[in-house]
Amino acid sequence: MSQFYENNPSKSSAEHDVIMRGRKLLDITGVKQVESFDNEEFLLETSMGFLAIKGQNLQMKNLDVEKGLVSIKGKIFDLVYLDEQHGEKAKGFFSKLFR
Repeated sequence: MSQFYENNPSKSSAEHDVIMRGRKLLDITGVKQVESFDNEEFLLETSMGFLAIKGQNLQMKNLDVEKGLVSIKGKIFDLVYLDEQHGEKAKGFFSKLFR
């Protein structure tokens, strides 16, 4: 799936937006793929890097692969981008994820 977006940069997935409504609903565009998810944490690869979402009772409400859109509902605690600038944090996050 990520090859599709890399070969078609004009797709709407190149734009990345995060819209939160009342800490209960997230609409995220520009999602390349969903790396992992459970009821406490989502890890998404977006056009602007990896995005980790932490919360309680998280559920995927909508997934539109064509448009790169993901909607998540539940109680949102934390949104964090994992990139090169925060290599130590990303390294720690991934090491926890793949234990």
